[in-house]
Amino acid sequence: MKIAVFPGSFDPITNGHVDIVKRALPLFDKIIMAIGVNSVKKTLFTLEERLNWLEKVFENDDKVEVGHFEGLTVHYCDQLGAKYLVRGLRNGSDFDYEKTISQLNNIVGDDIETVFFISRPEFSHISSTIVREIIKGRGDASPFIPSEIKMDYL
Repeated sequence: MKIAVFPGSFDPITNGHVDIVKRALPLFDKIIMAIGVNSVKKTLFTLEERLNWLEKVFENDDKVEVGHFEGLTVHYCDQLGAKYLVRGLRNGSDFDYEKTISQLNNIVGDDIETVFFISRPEFSHISSTIVREIIKGRGDASPFIPSEIKMDYL
């Protein structure tokens, strides 16, 4: 069984993330959307909110599961029997960073392969960081996030 992990903070999940998953689904038997919990990293949304959003967004995709982990992504992959990581690339800076992480994961993670998806042009400007800034500024983030995510309290 080909299992892939798509790790991230998903703070919040964006339409770009969803597009990557939809494009990756034909390649794998299962994709696990995995929220990496980093006690040092400050998130805008709680782990519970982010997990609920992922569940809601992918509730009709039988091949997508949702989880979370602490520590190294490759250790989480080992626990699940996953041999692949899915990552999206928006630009050259993303590539430089992700290439290095991929090489380290391959060494530390016993041949974990990273599969990169180039963002489609309509999503290449979207990042969770930018969406968070729009939300903090009380702007309308709805064009950038899945319709299943409701942020009525903002």
